[in-house]
Amino acid sequence: MTTEAWNKGLEVFDAVYGPGSSKMVEGSEGSRFNREIVENQFGNLWGDDAMSIRDKRLMVLGATIMLGRQDLLEIQLTGALANDEFTEEQLELLPHFMLFYCGAGNTTALVRAIAGAKERFAEMKKNG
Repeated sequence: MTTEAWNKGLEVFDAVYGPGSSKMVEGSEGSRFNREIVENQFGNLWGDDAMSIRDKRLMVLGATIMLGRQDLLEIQLTGALANDEFTEEQLELLPHFMLFYCGAGNTTALVRAIAGAKERFAEMKKNG
């Protein structure tokens, strides 16, 4: 682990999920798992300029919708809202479009995640 790689990963983490989000991994540098996530997944993969954060997020959303993981979808969507990546119209289209690719059950998790992300983002804005 290098301090430089860790710090780059934290910077990208905040770019993906919103300012201050990297606080959730502060103090976990000693964990191999967390080092891999911060240094590689964020520092290298999310930090690769070949694709925008929004484009990468769209791929992650598609995969996560297929898993039906409302909790993970809410995290991604909150980050998208923090980065102003979707209009209200686009958020409304997401479940309608994904219904045909991911099924009603998995898309229901998306609908709930969108509502949760909107609440979570409103709370973030309120608390600064």
